[in-house]
Amino acid sequence: MTLSLAACGGSGDSAGGGSAEIHVLVYGDAANKVEKQLVATFNKTSKVKAVLDTIPGADYQSKLQTIISGKQAPDVFFNWGGGSIKPYVDAGLLMPLDDFIAKDPGLKSQFLPSVFNTAVVDGKPYGIPMRGTQPVLLFSNKKVLAEAGVTAPRTWDELLAAVKALKAKGVTPIALGGGDKWPTQMWFQYVYDRVAGPDHFQKAVNGDKSVWASADSKKALGMLKELIDAGAFGTNYDSVKFTDGGSPALLASGKAAFELMGSWEYSTLQDAYPDFVKSDLGYGTFPTVEGGKGDPANLAGNTNNFYSVLKTTEHPEAVAEFLKLMYSDEFVKSQLGIGNLPTTANTPKFLDGSASPAYSTYQYDLVKKAPAFQLSWDQAFPPAATTTIHQAVQQFFSGQTGPDAFIAAMQTLPAA
Repeated sequence: MTLSLAACGGSGDSAGGGSAEIHVLVYGDAANKVEKQLVATFNKTSKVKAVLDTIPGADYQSKLQTIISGKQAPDVFFNWGGGSIKPYVDAGLLMPLDDFIAKDPGLKSQFLPSVFNTAVVDGKPYGIPMRGTQPVLLFSNKKVLAEAGVTAPRTWDELLAAVKALKAKGVTPIALGGGDKWPTQMWFQYVYDRVAGPDHFQKAVNGDKSVWASADSKKALGMLKELIDAGAFGTNYDSVKFTDGGSPALLASGKAAFELMGSWEYSTLQDAYPDFVKSDLGYGTFPTVEGGKGDPANLAGNTNNFYSVLKTTEHPEAVAEFLKLMYSDEFVKSQLGIGNLPTTANTPKFLDGSASPAYSTYQYDLVKKAPAFQLSWDQAFPPAATTTIHQAVQQFFSGQTGPDAFIAAMQTLPAA
């Protein structure tokens, strides 16, 4: 934990008896330079000063759980919405933001609805979007596809046909960082959405365990097994990781044709394989499923990150003013400058200035038009469910367990 966090004593006056402060706690990573900039902007005009505290990413969730109900609790903190904040809402620690929004409707109206709603819990808003959206897309190597006579698949049947054609060319059809487990989860998220529609998963998150044993659930699992058995992912995907660059390298080198990954895949490849990105990187949406209940325009992934507010803050007016910066022009331009894609209404004005205008515009339009944007399963459920979800998807994919064991595991998950 950083020294600034260790030194803070919650909201109120600073330890030295100087000006009043609000503490803003964020996930420690490269994006912090934008958060530092916005804190500096806020402090130029506010009598109550904002102090930015960071926790290294790997420790963020556990450290937050430790401090959030104690004297070191922040006034404002970073999260993923959904299940990541539900335990804090249930414990009565968070401030509903209805009053803030009543005084400044822009705190809601200036954000895309499919994103803003991720931090609505029990009908009340508890978060303001504060970084960028991260939909999961199907990335491809256009050169490999062309050599195999394959086009980007629009339907599930076309995907299966592409797998067959690519295997015949000696190419692993789909790169998968199965060693990390969460990339494997992405396949479940989309297939379940396309087959059963978004209501199915929302019922599961709300505690309806019966949906996991439904006909739609079993159909989705059958489709996934068909794709796995067709050799779509090769044989050693559980020893490959995204986090060490393994799966992106397969795509960029032409050893694999596709990778299903969050939108951050673009910047990952741009850093490591700029020539590939310039000439041969393709991207598109997840295939449709004939007869499925999910809209082809539905998305899955991380809708955004959010700022939530502790009830214990002694300076709610200052917090409200700070949150207004999250839809300012300065915010949008700064986030685009580091490769993030804000979900504000004013974002389109600045897309031409992003690092990759065509890619940023494509993403923004997808999110804006999405009828539903499903939060990643391991963020939609409470943190205590993560290990069970990851093990269930990994074991089903590897053939260690079948549909019944997967269903049974998912039925043990706590409601969000």
